[in-house]
Amino acid sequence: MEKKFKIYIYPDGDPNTYYQTPRKLTGKYASEGYFFQNIRESQFRTDDPERAHLFFIPISCHKMRGKGTSYENMTIVVKSYVESLISKYPYWNRTLGTDHFFVTCHDIGVRASEGLPLLVKNSIRVVCSPSYDVGFIPHKDVPLPQALQPFALPAGGNDIANRKTLGFWAGHRNSKIRVILAREWENDTELDIQNNRINRATGHLVYQRKFYDTMFCICPGGSQVNSARVADSIHYGCVPVILSNYYDLPFNDILNWRKFSLILNERDVYRLKYILKNVSDSEFTTLHYNLVKVQKHFQWNSPPVRYDAFHMVMYNLWLRRHVIKY
Repeated sequence: MEKKFKIYIYPDGDPNTYYQTPRKLTGKYASEGYFFQNIRESQFRTDDPERAHLFFIPISCHKMRGKGTSYENMTIVVKSYVESLISKYPYWNRTLGTDHFFVTCHDIGVRASEGLPLLVKNSIRVVCSPSYDVGFIPHKDVPLPQALQPFALPAGGNDIANRKTLGFWAGHRNSKIRVILAREWENDTELDIQNNRINRATGHLVYQRKFYDTMFCICPGGSQVNSARVADSIHYGCVPVILSNYYDLPFNDILNWRKFSLILNERDVYRLKYILKNVSDSEFTTLHYNLVKVQKHFQWNSPPVRYDAFHMVMYNLWLRRHVIKY
């Protein structure tokens, strides 16, 4: 892949408004920003469309939202832009867009692109919100790991002895499973389940430090299924517990998630403590060891580093390039 894979980036679009690298590579849109910057500076980019395996549509809806543009108007802008590419260049029509892709993180880009059925159905969507409610197609689309970078604290490592708390979760109750999780376990003495986000007034980085002290970090599905909590858990060495019926995990056709996480159905929430306490010491040690090994795959870097999140996304795209071909 590193030697052969080539991406053509459409050069059109107003560089002062929508189609450029986001100004800040931080916060919940960092994954999108890092990808935009890395692809432009990588060896995968080609200026010769005839050599390209895939075509990148550089849509940055995040920047539009920052200017106060409504979702409806964003859809109009994106639709106009994509249609201009289709009419100006011959590449979309050769495959009906199946060798095209765009990248968007969190809810803004997903909602802005929903109004373009042709784009959603045919092109590859690299998104931080792989929810089937927004038309995510697992064999075609790519789940992008959402990471709040830079991470506030260093990565967790060989620190099992420090992990005294059985399980931890704190967050908004913006989904049915989160409401049940809080209701069932917030008063438990062995699980640290908090029925709201941790207030910053309680101390500096209190939320992040809890990941260091905990064996299992609960990652329940929210309004947007793929949250930064998964990447935080991996970075801080806390074995993630995926608590969701429908979750297309990042890099799941490359990594075996069952070797470094627990994957549970939402109905398992009522047996959560029983399940966690029945993980033997040797099993937990293996999960934690494997978790530390995969941390590098969820780290964004500039410039990119081999096997980091950027290269994992590129490998996902490399695997997808011939999945659907007209």
